[in-house]
Amino acid sequence: MNTPGLLIVISGPSGAGKGTLCNLIKKEFPNIYYSISATTRSSRQGERHGVDYLFMSREEFLELREANGFLEWAEVYGNFYGTPRSKVEENIAEGKDVILEIDIQGALHVKKQYPEGVFIFIVPPSIRELKRRIESRGQDSPEDISKRLKSAHTELAYVSEYDYVIVNDKIETAIAKLKSIITAEKCRPQRRKINFE
Repeated sequence: MNTPGLLIVISGPSGAGKGTLCNLIKKEFPNIYYSISATTRSSRQGERHGVDYLFMSREEFLELREANGFLEWAEVYGNFYGTPRSKVEENIAEGKDVILEIDIQGALHVKKQYPEGVFIFIVPPSIRELKRRIESRGQDSPEDISKRLKSAHTELAYVSEYDYVIVNDKIETAIAKLKSIITAEKCRPQRRKINFE
């Protein structure tokens, strides 16, 4: 019987570098399963179904929600987003590690169901640096940037709900810390079935 995989939940303010770290960790741990969120919003240019999101109709989403098919879900600006339960649970049962890159609200909901999960919060070195990163993406209006920075202040109040915090000042250092956390968690005796017979 397989030792169950880790459920690794990663959150942090927009612009903290969560996506970059997740992409790098997938290369370091090729067997890791990266959970893809379902959404009812329309796909944007370049987005692919099953790669960026699982695009669903509102009816499909609500049907799956009624059947307890999501680990967590939320409605954001009139669209639904959620983490499909089946793939996450299948991969963990098969001994594969699973990464969820989700917001704090979703993470806290998952924590109630999976207290044994590994909850990691990614923070920028400073609000000034966060502002610089968001501005350099060139995707947000000044009003949106202001909203994101205000939201970051609120989100930082939840750091203590997580098991680990990684300050993403240099990407090389941050990825080394993330790798170390995953490796250390796999060495916890309560996660392993040790049999010397």
